[in-house]
Amino acid sequence: MSCEENGPADLIERATAAEQAGFEALWISDHYHPWLDEQGQCPFVWSMIGALSQVCSLPITTAVTCPTVRIHPAVVAQAAATSAVLTGGKFTLGVGTGEALNEHILGDPWPPAGVRLAMLEEAVEVMRKLWTGRVVTHHGAHYTVENARIYTLPDQPPKVYMSALGPKAVKLAARIADGYIGVTPEPELVQRFRAGGGGSKPTQAAFFGCYARTEGEALRIAHEKWRNMALPGELTVVLPSPRHFEQASRLVTPDMLKDVVVLGPDPDRHLAMIEQYDRAGYDEVYVANVGPHYQEFCSMYATEVLPRVRRRETVGA
Repeated sequence: MSCEENGPADLIERATAAEQAGFEALWISDHYHPWLDEQGQCPFVWSMIGALSQVCSLPITTAVTCPTVRIHPAVVAQAAATSAVLTGGKFTLGVGTGEALNEHILGDPWPPAGVRLAMLEEAVEVMRKLWTGRVVTHHGAHYTVENARIYTLPDQPPKVYMSALGPKAVKLAARIADGYIGVTPEPELVQRFRAGGGGSKPTQAAFFGCYARTEGEALRIAHEKWRNMALPGELTVVLPSPRHFEQASRLVTPDMLKDVVVLGPDPDRHLAMIEQYDRAGYDEVYVANVGPHYQEFCSMYATEVLPRVRRRETVGA
């Protein structure tokens, strides 16, 4: 569920279509801004989770929430607890160190990566304290909480999965998180997470597809809407506005997206990408469709992708 590209009504329609198609869970992004103006949306994720919980029974994970700068972790803790209640305990709080794109909006400084990791670790500590239901007072290096208590709580505290790419982040995720979130089919990251203390904790990842009648049409849509995906290095973390992403993404040619997005109506390509993530060691794989052809995308998955995935799972078992 890409909040950057879809308004509230569209997200509800896509979630119900996904459930009808046989998908087993939802990811939903947590952004204040889209990456590019062409994406055109950014509804508030916590309102959307409440709405989705009333029309869809699938588990929901935020991919990912940054509970450190734009929103205080005590507030995120309450939002996550309510979301877990609304979903009947089927909510997972995915967290990460965030991007300046979303987190700079109140004028706070954008800390370096090491500081952001320390803030995230303390934020998770604060949230877990609050999920006990006790009155919490906390005076830490980055956050202060005074006499706070969350009254609306699920039967079990929400699980916290952490997104991590670099070695230090993966090490922290293995130590403090209930699961790991990745974005590339690289087995080294999963192996590092498990070896660093993650053990058999669940791992999630996702990729983008773009359904259209032809590969060329899919490439045109993907380049118009999501060319930011091919930006290199740390640009996605430090650029502060969609305008800056627009400027940087002028360097991204359509051909640069061919290895990033699964293009067109061929189910074998989607299945091949799922298999890459499976071989990398991920337990759960999510897919987001770029562009307007979501019903056709869901139909293809319902008839030609998901049945084949499940047959292979059965054979593998």
